[in-house]
Amino acid sequence: MDQRIINLFDEYTHKPLSREEFIKRLAKLTGSTATALAVLPLLEVNYAKAETIPFQDDRLITSYVTYTGEGCEMKAYLARPKQNGKYGGVIVIHENRGLNPHIEDVTRRAALEGFIAIAPDGLSVVGGTPASDPDKARDLIQQLDAVKTIANFSKAADYLKSRVDCNGKIGCVGFCWGGAMANNLAVHIPDLLVAIPFYGRQPEATDVPKIQAALQLHYAAMDERVNAGIAAYEEALKKDGKDYQLFMYEGAQHAFHNDTAPTRYNEAAAKLAWSRTISLLKEKLR
Repeated sequence: MDQRIINLFDEYTHKPLSREEFIKRLAKLTGSTATALAVLPLLEVNYAKAETIPFQDDRLITSYVTYTGEGCEMKAYLARPKQNGKYGGVIVIHENRGLNPHIEDVTRRAALEGFIAIAPDGLSVVGGTPASDPDKARDLIQQLDAVKTIANFSKAADYLKSRVDCNGKIGCVGFCWGGAMANNLAVHIPDLLVAIPFYGRQPEATDVPKIQAALQLHYAAMDERVNAGIAAYEEALKKDGKDYQLFMYEGAQHAFHNDTAPTRYNEAAAKLAWSRTISLLKEKLR
């Protein structure tokens, strides 16, 4: 697909543009409104394809849980192996469309690898992720208080450590908006052992000295918006002697790991990045 169309969709989902303005500009790129509307399903996520691990899987115990946030009750999806034991804890952090079926599926994927995984709903403070309106979720996320939101995700680590089925070792993995949050958790949780941002905005270089976690950074070569901050981040990480890995996936688009995003999903990059993710989580959390 024309890279200009993918870049426009990225602008629509992150600036954000109004849907009316997005369709208008898409029509200019495609030649007509009718063609734009035909292209639209190739761009937007399709949650009908979200379930790679069955919602009811005999190998897992899953549930919806709550924990105390910053002046609110945080809702979250939790998954862990069915066998009794103590597992490393993984915070799975959603994109800017909130806690949705795809992120729940990713949470189950992590649990199947031998972790207790929790996916907080960052929109709990406003009643939770709207089930049928991703654009509304995007708009609501823009309105969240940044400091309180970081605290709400940080408290997921406290919740995991309070559970008898957690071994007390905590890491996080986040995607897009959640990738930026994963970087923020590395800054704000001193005993976080590992943070794995996928195509996430970088923290300020002045915050890098606070990071104690091992970092694994995944970027898409075609993602100019997010990649603009890599150089300064890496320079600060090197200067401070931080434990980090940085992977750039050639030919990949922003959101390449999201298999419900048809034009941006890159199967080879997604599988490689996930295998690297699981390998580091197993190294640090067991």
